[in-house]
Amino acid sequence: MNFDLKTLSHSGALTHKSDLLVVLQKSTAQKQSPQKSTSISVLSQYLSEIQKEEGFDPKPGKTLLILKPQPLQSKRLMVLGVGEGRPSDIRKSVLSAFKSIKSLGYKEITLLLDESISEKERALKLSVLAVSDALYLYTKTKPSAKPDKDSKSKSTPLLGTDLSVTFAMAEAKTASVKNAFTQALALSEGIELAKEWGNRPANHATPTHLGNVAINLGKHPDIKVNVMGPKEVEKLGMGSFLSVAQGSAEPLRFITLEYRGARAKSSDPVVLVGKGITFDTGGISIKPGAGMDEMKFDMCGAASVLGVFKSLSVLRPSDLHVVGLIPTCENMPDGHAIKPGDVVTSMSGQTIEILNTDAEGRLILCDALTYAKRFKPKAVIDIATLTGACVIALGHLRSGLFSNNDELANALEKAGEASLDTCWRMPLDDEYAEALKSNFADVANVGDRAAGSVTAAKFLQRFANDFAWAHLDIAGTAWNSGAAKGSTGRPVGLLMEYLLSHSHSHSTPSKAARPSVKSARK
Repeated sequence: MNFDLKTLSHSGALTHKSDLLVVLQKSTAQKQSPQKSTSISVLSQYLSEIQKEEGFDPKPGKTLLILKPQPLQSKRLMVLGVGEGRPSDIRKSVLSAFKSIKSLGYKEITLLLDESISEKERALKLSVLAVSDALYLYTKTKPSAKPDKDSKSKSTPLLGTDLSVTFAMAEAKTASVKNAFTQALALSEGIELAKEWGNRPANHATPTHLGNVAINLGKHPDIKVNVMGPKEVEKLGMGSFLSVAQGSAEPLRFITLEYRGARAKSSDPVVLVGKGITFDTGGISIKPGAGMDEMKFDMCGAASVLGVFKSLSVLRPSDLHVVGLIPTCENMPDGHAIKPGDVVTSMSGQTIEILNTDAEGRLILCDALTYAKRFKPKAVIDIATLTGACVIALGHLRSGLFSNNDELANALEKAGEASLDTCWRMPLDDEYAEALKSNFADVANVGDRAAGSVTAAKFLQRFANDFAWAHLDIAGTAWNSGAAKGSTGRPVGLLMEYLLSHSHSHSTPSKAARPSVKSARK
């Protein structure tokens, strides 16, 4: 799949050749009276007349498809309504439209941002991400969905093999627009990687597999990677992490990644910690069978960290220093598995009474948070599909945000709003920690059912008192269920927006950041 950026005005669109020209249309643009004396008014007048003739109301997501549009050289024209042109409307409209046309076999599609669209850089960025999201296709364990090179069938080609999408606008040559496009390409690659590994079943996405993904990212000159196994983790004293992995035949991995831009040699890093439970049975506190297949998504926090590093490797911001920590293992119920009532010792020295083996994510994250201290971080953010209670509290729209630092929390909330990968700050009152008291250890790993997402965050906070820390509970946002079942790639967008907001170099695309991208499906 090829993405390109092109300068194209209304007048230029008349002679532009494409299988399909998609024009984003605001409802307010329909009410404007185009000046017939100008060349730019030809397309505007045609759009106005055809919408009036067809009774088309450009509400968000509404489409009007015209075959062989007379004033244009494109084979087909699609008018895509975006309402008032709000960022959320643009993203939803483009996503919906490209999902509907993805199986029609087009080879060349041009998406024209109408000149009435405001915040053009943001609109372009969201459009690129929406198209990438709509055209993503999982094929790893579906050989029948992969194109057969030897086949002579004339069936519709698989999207992602030879489709070209051109994003067009009148001001495409400006530095700000080029920068927005470059960022969107890098971000789309990171989100796609996170989605791909979130979607793979547990036997195709083991801790060893995730370690190999990190090793491949480490081939980039700005990224260093270290993958540790059980012996190294035991030497570090990560007894809590080890306890979760001891019931599985798959060996655990503790992955560290470090991205350091050319001008960030002495800066303190932002540390991202991703929960990597590649499959969660619940352990001895076993989960109900219904829907347990979705527990392959319990490593989406780890996938999001890998996705961020993929985006960083493409964009290469020169003044960012980012560390990724991924504790990854399975939670299985064999004869060696931890039992309710067991007491383990974490890397911090604190002892933990395990009252519920299905509260295992916090047990691997706490040791990673302790390990993060050695990097002298300016901020630590952990990302985890941690609690069903967060889904009850916030549903599937916003991730839960907990933090011991107002400045960090405010920055993450702002990044979420800007990227439309939103979160909502939750409380961390000291009184919530009362539920975690234990008669047999320093702390219990669960409290009662009340405020379960908050008590989980309070548990993690015990291991994050030495630095600015935030916890993102993505249990409700990391994947979709039902007919649209699959990983969302969240919160890669939020995290990259946060990181780039602290960069002064991302406004100038690096030599490695390309003006177009080819996306290879594996």
